[in-house]
Amino acid sequence: MLLKVAPAFSLVNSQVEPQSLPLFSSVPSAQSASSFLRLSSPSNGVGSAVVFASKGSENKPLTGVVFEPFEEVKKELNLVPTLPQVSLARQKFSEECEAAINQQINVESSISYGYHAMFAYFDRDNVALEGFAKFFNELSLRDRGQVEKLMRYQNKRGGRVQLLEISLPLSEFDHGVKGHALHAMEFALSMEKIANARLLHVHRIALRNHDAQLADFVESEFLSMQVEAIKKIAEHVSQLRRVGAGHGVWHFNQMLLRE
Repeated sequence: MLLKVAPAFSLVNSQVEPQSLPLFSSVPSAQSASSFLRLSSPSNGVGSAVVFASKGSENKPLTGVVFEPFEEVKKELNLVPTLPQVSLARQKFSEECEAAINQQINVESSISYGYHAMFAYFDRDNVALEGFAKFFNELSLRDRGQVEKLMRYQNKRGGRVQLLEISLPLSEFDHGVKGHALHAMEFALSMEKIANARLLHVHRIALRNHDAQLADFVESEFLSMQVEAIKKIAEHVSQLRRVGAGHGVWHFNQMLLRE
């Protein structure tokens, strides 16, 4: 904001009451040249403001403080797009950050798709592990919510969502040594670590492009939750390795069903 000095202008309110209690005041020493500022709120409800320049005991109104509109706005107005297909909200949002978000949307969509396939597998009548089906379905819905969150953020920053091709997930999780329960849980742990690594990649791109808002968005909305998910699934893998592929899987399934 620009401050100019006008030839004849004083900021004085005739309704000032010297005896009123000042809301804010700055009183200088009488021996040195200084200024005096008082903002008060009298009992009659009428606000007052006084600005003086003083030297010694001589008090005179300070002339020439004039506020003008932001000159910077004139430059910004030239940057406002006029084409209907161009975002009006976009500001300091690089193409690299926009592309990284679209890639993360693809990663989260692929993982959600994979969890949905795992849900369908454990819901089969010849597998019949309803607790595992419930667990993986909840993970699929969680990642679907993360996809929508990323889409909304992309639109908020003025970017364009571009949906990329999703790879075909596994549909069979039976394993001759580990069993299907442990094999699927280890697969889930690998997917969570991939998602976390890709989120850290988006965070690095945000820092490289000096996009503090995107970096904060990734930190506050994704990274903490991702670390918690990795810890929880890692514990499930350890427990399934301990119980083996036999009757212990059924008890583990009951535990997931009660959660």
